[in-house]
Amino acid sequence: MFKKQLLIVFFSLSLFGFGQVGGQSVYQFLNMMTSPRQAALGGKVITIYDYDVNQAIFNPAVINPEMDNQLSANYGNYFGEITYGTAAYAYTWDRRVQTFHIGMNYVNYGTFEGRDEYGMTTESFTGNDAALSVGYAYNIPWSDIYVGANLKLISSTLETYSSFGAALDLGAIYIDDRNDINIALAVRNIGTQITTYAGTQEKLPLEIIAGISQELEHVPIRWHLTLENLQQWNVAFSNPIYAEQSIDGSTKEDKPSFINNAMRHVIAGVELFPKKSFNIRLGYNFRRGAELKMEDQRTFAGLSAGVGIKFGNVRFSYSYSRFTAAGSTSLIGLMINLQ
Repeated sequence: MFKKQLLIVFFSLSLFGFGQVGGQSVYQFLNMMTSPRQAALGGKVITIYDYDVNQAIFNPAVINPEMDNQLSANYGNYFGEITYGTAAYAYTWDRRVQTFHIGMNYVNYGTFEGRDEYGMTTESFTGNDAALSVGYAYNIPWSDIYVGANLKLISSTLETYSSFGAALDLGAIYIDDRNDINIALAVRNIGTQITTYAGTQEKLPLEIIAGISQELEHVPIRWHLTLENLQQWNVAFSNPIYAEQSIDGSTKEDKPSFINNAMRHVIAGVELFPKKSFNIRLGYNFRRGAELKMEDQRTFAGLSAGVGIKFGNVRFSYSYSRFTAAGSTSLIGLMINLQ
C-alpha cells in the first residue's frame, strides 16, 4: 500500500510546478553530473544508498554512516576549454547524531577574448560558477524512510558581472531491504538570487526527480530508472531539421508525440558487479539522445559508460558520455577512505 501511495505522489508532482529546462534560469551548473558513477549511469541517479559520498550532492536523503570519512574528488573536461569538478566529504559524529555531509561543485568556462561594439580587441575575461553545500539526513522512526536536506551557497562570476544565491535541496528515499529496492524523490534548487548580475532577478533551475532501482537476486546487476524534470511535462521542442515541406511551399513543423515527450523524462542505467572491487556501468539519457541526434547519421548521443575499480582504501572511477559526433565528455574521480 505504501509503495502505491509513494508512486502516486511521484507522478502527481509532475502535474504542477514551474518548469525550468535549459536556458530559462540561472546557475544551470547545479544540475550537472557530480561523479563518474552517476554520469556513466546516464546522470541524475538519486537511488544509490551506499558508501558513495558523491550521491548526497543530488539527493541528501542518502547520507548514511557508511559514508563516514569518505573523501572524493572528481574532474572532467566538458566542451572546449570548459572544465568542471566536484568534491565531497562525510563525517559521522556518533550513533545518535549520525552523519553530516559537505559538497562542492564548480565550473570554469575558460578564457574569452574581449571585443567592443566595433569589434576591436579589448581585455580578455573569464567566467566561473561554484556552490558549497552542507547536508544531513534523518531516518523517520520505525520506518524504512529517510529524509534529508542540503543547504547551498552559490557564487557566479561572468566577466565583470557577479551573482550570489542560496538554495535548498530536499530528498527522501525508501529502502526495501527484503526485495533490495530503493525508491527516491528529490526536489532540488529551491532558492533565490541574493544579489543579481545586473539588477534583474532570475529563477533558479528548480527540478523534481524521482527514481527506482533494484539489485537482482541471482544476477550481480543493479538497474536504475530515473524520471527527470517532473516539474514540467512538456520538455520536447520542435526541431526545424525535421520540418516537412509541402507542395505549395508551406512548412509543417515537427511536433514530438506524446510518447516521445514522455520518454524524454527517462534515464536508464545498469551497474554490473555493484558490490565488487570492479564495476561496469552503462546508461542512456533519452532526452539527450533525442535532442542531439542528427538527421541521417548515427551519433549514439545519450549513451554513457564507465568503470569503477577499488585498490585498498582508494576507489577510481571513469565515465564517458556521448553527446554528438563532435563532442563527448569524460569524467574521472577518486574516493579515499580516510579511516
